[in-house]
Amino acid sequence: MSSIVLLVALFGLMYFLMIRPQRKRAAERAAMLRAADIGDVVATVGGVIGKIVAVEEPGEVVCIEVDSDVELRVQRRAIGEIVTRAGDEDAAESPTSDDLDPPE
Repeated sequence: MSSIVLLVALFGLMYFLMIRPQRKRAAERAAMLRAADIGDVVATVGGVIGKIVAVEEPGEVVCIEVDSDVELRVQRRAIGEIVTRAGDEDAAESPTSDDLDPPE
């Protein structure tokens, strides 16, 4: 009887320490992917940073503009994070090459 109680307690401990937090992170990631929309600046899991310019009809493929006239089609699940949201006035702009040049 005590071994059954020990197994149940061990499973309960594993649930609260491993399974529950993993499900919570998965739900947060799924919500973030659903919220990614046109105009958001995103970073892919491969490290490519660009702005979402189009979402194809099924919604699983997005077009990311990485430079003028350069667009990449990636699966929505390849988005690693949303860097800035469209319409965020408080979001800091990434520095341009002109900002990085030392003053003369």
